[in-house]
Amino acid sequence: MAEVIVRRKVAAPAQQCWELLSNFGGVADSSPMIETCTVEGEGVGAVRTLGMAGGLSIQERLEAHDEAGLTYSYAIIGESPLPFTDYLSTVKIEAAGEGACTIDWRGRFTPKGDDEAGPAGIVNGIYSGGIKSLGKQLGVSVEEID
Repeated sequence: MAEVIVRRKVAAPAQQCWELLSNFGGVADSSPMIETCTVEGEGVGAVRTLGMAGGLSIQERLEAHDEAGLTYSYAIIGESPLPFTDYLSTVKIEAAGEGACTIDWRGRFTPKGDDEAGPAGIVNGIYSGGIKSLGKQLGVSVEEID
């Protein structure tokens, strides 16, 4: 099993970032890779279908959603064109002083085949791109942290 962790500091309040990132059906608004997003159901157990360029699609299920803790988790279900299986991702947002927060976005998965670097790079790009897009939406800076 492989793991990818992306941590960024965003110059916006935690609650403001949460409102955008935790919108399970709003992912198409913040990701240039996703052309469409439809959601079936509500809350934990809801399933979103992401439509991407070339007719590819991925289904993800909301596994956990903690409004008070500013954290949620989702898993890819069914067949996926991505080069990994058993994917589970968790996003956690924490206040980091006045008007700033940290976003910890991590995922665990099993690469299809022996190459772990390729799938890890894809996941890292998704997380990094998602947080960068959030910063653009909010008009604020995003900085990498260890």
